[in-house]
Amino acid sequence: MFIHKISSRKISLPLLLTIFLLPVLPSLAEKSSVPSPSAAPLELALLTQPNGAVMTANTINPEGLTTPSLWWEKENSENKLLDNWIAYPANETEPARVDLIVNQQIWNLLDYLERYDFVNRLGSSARKDGYNVRVFNYQQNLLATYTCNFVTSPTSCRIQMTNQSRLRLLRSF
Repeated sequence: MFIHKISSRKISLPLLLTIFLLPVLPSLAEKSSVPSPSAAPLELALLTQPNGAVMTANTINPEGLTTPSLWWEKENSENKLLDNWIAYPANETEPARVDLIVNQQIWNLLDYLERYDFVNRLGSSARKDGYNVRVFNYQQNLLATYTCNFVTSPTSCRIQMTNQSRLRLLRSF
């Protein structure tokens, strides 16, 4: 068993993982500064028939770079994990968001930390353009979110992963 020594106390790796995986819930007096992820449904039909200001990985802007600029991440994603995306502009009720669609087979091969890293990298990239991120598979299952409060300075963000992602990490030990 792997033992890590912290300030003369021995803590086992399973204990650290248990602490790491437990959600930290805000107290009743604490108000989260990051809004909840969008509850809007994933609109897969927009992948083949985008409308108006909605952008996808297949949308080309003849006037210059299209935001959010996720093409580089798509081309460089490990094992073609990122398959497509749908970017929605901000409206009066929600900030702009990008729905990422991942290859479920590749997603299933990743452990929790690899999934978290993927969501964090693409969420950070989209955040620069003012977008929140949701990660789905083609079965429209929500796998993860990267949500920010763009009103605060500095911008505060939160990543949420599904329980399915957390359980995979526990089984790997």
